[in-house]
Amino acid sequence: MSEVTPGGGAGLDELSSKELYERAMSLAKERRDVGFLWDLLRAIPPAAASLGEVGRAEFDLFHGLALLEEFTHAGEGEMADALRPLYIEYLAEHANGT
Repeated sequence: MSEVTPGGGAGLDELSSKELYERAMSLAKERRDVGFLWDLLRAIPPAAASLGEVGRAEFDLFHGLALLEEFTHAGEGEMADALRPLYIEYLAEHANGT
């Protein structure tokens, strides 16, 4: 069963990874939800590891600047695909004002 997007329409799982990223980021900005942005930063290393980039799997302060760079591209390509579950969960949970 697919989730319904705000205002009806296609289910979240039917959207492209880039569209999920854009919607999640827009909603987080609208809600001033720094917690989601932090969750996204923490999810990038495991997502990179799932793509076979095991060396990027550790999250620590030394990787902070690199993570910020990756954060700006978290809606593109394979990384966006690896982060789809995070975007879907966030949108499904918060898109209706919850």
